[in-house]
Amino acid sequence: MENVTLKVKGMSCGHCVNSIEGALNQIGVEGKVILAEGKVEVKFDETKLEFSDIKEAIENQGYDIVE
Repeated sequence: MENVTLKVKGMSCGHCVNSIEGALNQIGVEGKVILAEGKVEVKFDETKLEFSDIKEAIENQGYDIVE
């Protein structure tokens, strides 16, 4: 399992948290949004999923990952 912390732009409320965590859950990723810090912590199996899949799931919800 790999742990990654992402800085995500555009999150501001509980709906944002639910949206991102729900999208990650749908692709089999454990995700925890830290709204006050603008971060998302993810834990995923890199043998089953690419990082680009995680990025796409978040971006499809309307948020930007800051690299």
